[in-house]
Parts: sequence; structure tokens; C-alpha cells
Amino acid sequence: MTARSGTALLPLHYGRVPPWLASRMASLGRVIAEAIVHHYGRDELLRRLAHPYWFQSLGAVMGMDWHSSGITTSVLGALKRGLAPVERELGLYVCGGRGAQSRKTPNELVRVGELTGLDGVKLADESRLVAKVDGCAVQDGYDLYLHGFIVTAEGHWTVVQQGMNGSRKEARRYHWLSEAVTSFVEAPHAAIDGVPSATSIVNLTDARAARSRAAQLALVADGPDRVLEELARLRPESPSPTLLLPHLQMPEHHDVRRDDVVLRRLAGSLAAASDRGPKDFAELLLTPGVGPRTVLALSMVAEVVHGAPSRFSDPARYSLAHGGKDGHPYPVPLKVYDETVRVLKRAVEHAKLGNDAKLSAIRRLDEQARRLERLAEMPDFEEFVEDEWDASPGYEGTTAVGPAKKLLPARRKARPRADRRQLALPRVGS
Repeated sequence: MTARSGTALLPLHYGRVPPWLASRMASLGRVIAEAIVHHYGRDELLRRLAHPYWFQSLGAVMGMDWHSSGITTSVLGALKRGLAPVERELGLYVCGGRGAQSRKTPNELVRVGELTGLDGVKLADESRLVAKVDGCAVQDGYDLYLHGFIVTAEGHWTVVQQGMNGSRKEARRYHWLSEAVTSFVEAPHAAIDGVPSATSIVNLTDARAARSRAAQLALVADGPDRVLEELARLRPESPSPTLLLPHLQMPEHHDVRRDDVVLRRLAGSLAAASDRGPKDFAELLLTPGVGPRTVLALSMVAEVVHGAPSRFSDPARYSLAHGGKDGHPYPVPLKVYDETVRVLKRAVEHAKLGNDAKLSAIRRLDEQARRLERLAEMPDFEEFVEDEWDASPGYEGTTAVGPAKKLLPARRKARPRADRRQLALPRVGS
């Protein structure tokens, strides 16, 4: 059945993605999507996008702010731009967006129907119903402003939409997954969860609300008073939600802290980059000049492509692949980012021609990192972040406010520290 597959609660942030990052996010999003479809199929990509932890990790590995509401808009926008040139080849169509773009979703789905032979009008109706369910039938204090509809050539789809609560300075993201649609009106969600608040939550999709739905249809001509009286009867008996679905709640702090990252997983990625990457994977991928720092980024991207759901409980860790546009945990290393995209793009292009060697090598990099988690020394997280800041000028590190080389002197003055090597990656323990 169609079901909401999870929610995410995020600090509400404003701002725009700089053009230098937006174009790179589109490129990286495209090759990640192509790699997943090649290995696992289109439906698996939909399942990933419907998982709030994986979606957040995808945004973090793309260089966005690791915890803010902006990830939703930027990831959907990047996928829409990046996949547009290959949508027919890939059989994957991204529709909708934020604000005015969200209102264009029905027309875009009709176009998809014309291209694929699907019932575009039916898809448009389903898009409207999903928005109405989360915007009207379930009233939780968050006003919807973003609606993304990702549909395959087979007519299967995922919806990612987001609402905001200005007074709480929070955004809530809702994920839906389509598998054999039954009803949008009665119990379309596998569960509804969230943080209890003073605001009453009205849920007219509950099976117990069937009589109320019928009564509202009969009473609508009698004016609003009778309808409001019926709504008042639907208040939940207990304010405590049943947390049956993945619910991601990101912290308010902007910096990436040690407690935000599962260090053992980070240690595996670092060890794979340091001990095995330059020796095995650069040669196997036939990409001269790929060093440990690029292999580290590739290992995290590989995990986004191949990792199990349990691997994404710490989305902040993926921001250590390509930094963040706000400088947290450090500036986006453009040289590393571009090399990551280049390696992945070559691997995907070879896979399309029937040569899986390069794409399989990236998969083995993920497997190697997981094996090394049991052996690698735990990294000094703060030292690693500081080393990345020091190395940023050499990697063409950039933030939304400028290049790292201009920011670094002020940072050093504010936080003196001993000299360290440019990039000290841990070795595998004995």
C-alpha cells in the first residue's frame, strides 16, 4: 500500500545554494543515482529516497549543510537538474520543487505520462492527494511549502515534501513510498510520528475517523460550526506518539561535533583511504593522481550507494567527505569534489558499456572500509577537522562566503593550535 515511510525534523534555515556548489551537486547526484539504478534498480533508489536518514546523508555527502531544512530543497533540485538529460534513458523523472515549482507538479506528471505511456492524470491526482493528506487531513502545525514527486517508468513513485513552523523555527519532512496504492483517505500511513507539542494534532485519515469523514460530507452545507464540532472529537486520547517509523531529528547546533558521528565507521573509511586506497583502488580505477583524500570521499559516496539502512544513523559523518558550504565541518574541497565526480562518472560510463570493473571497484572500497572498522584506530575527531581546515587552501576549499585561504588566518587567530601534518590518516591496527 501507499505509506508514509518516515519523517525528519530539521532546524529551519534560510539562504541559497551558491552556483559553484549547485552545479556540482547536480553532477554528483546524477552519478550516485545512476550507480544505484545500475546495481539495484529504480525501485531501490525510490526506497532510499523514502528513507529520512539516507536522504539526509545524501545531502551531507553532496556538501550541503548537514542538518538544516535546506537539504530537502537542494537535494531535490540537484536531482531534478542532474537527471533531466538522462531521464528517459534512466526511466526516472523528478517533478515538483519548492513554492511555485511545487504547484507545477501535476502538469509535469502529465508530461511524464505523455513520454512514458503512464496515466499522467492519475499520477497528478495522486500527487495532489499526498499533499492534501499531509497538509489538510493531518494537521500538525507545519505548513507545506515543498513537494517533490519522483516517479519511475513503471509508475512507482516516492514523494518527499516539507512543511515549516515559523514560530518553532523548525521544518518537518515527510517521506512517502508507493507500493500498490489502496487508499489515500483511510490509513494511508504506516504510522504518524513526531515530537509532542502544545498544538493539537488532527488526523482525519485514521480508520476511527471514518464516521467523521462521512459526517463532514453531510454537514458541510450547514456551515463551519458543525464541522469544527466534529473535528474536536478527533483529538488523540494520548499526546505520546507511537514511533514505528524512522524519525530523524537533527540538532540545532550548526557545527559537526564528535557526538554527531559514529567514530568507528569513520575510522574504517579513513583506514581504507590510507592503507588500501592508494595501493589498490587508484590503480584498479585507472585514475592516476587519485590520492588518499579523494579515496576517503569515494569511500563515503560508495557507502551512500551500497550501505544498509542501519549505516545512516549518523548523517553528519557524510559531511566529512566534501565538507559543507557553511564551513562545517570545513570548507568544500573543490579539487576533491571534482575528482570524486570524475571517477564516478567514468565508472558509470564504463558500466553502461558492459564493463563493471570500475564501478565494482568502488563497491569493494565500501566493503573494505566496513571490514577495517574492526581493526582501525579510533581517530581524533577534532584534530582531523582542524587538519582539514589547514589543508583547505590546497584543495581549493570554498564556502558560501568565500575561499578558505581568506578565512583561515582569522580562524587561526581565534583558535590557536599546534602545527600538525596536512592530513594525518590513521593506520590499521595490528
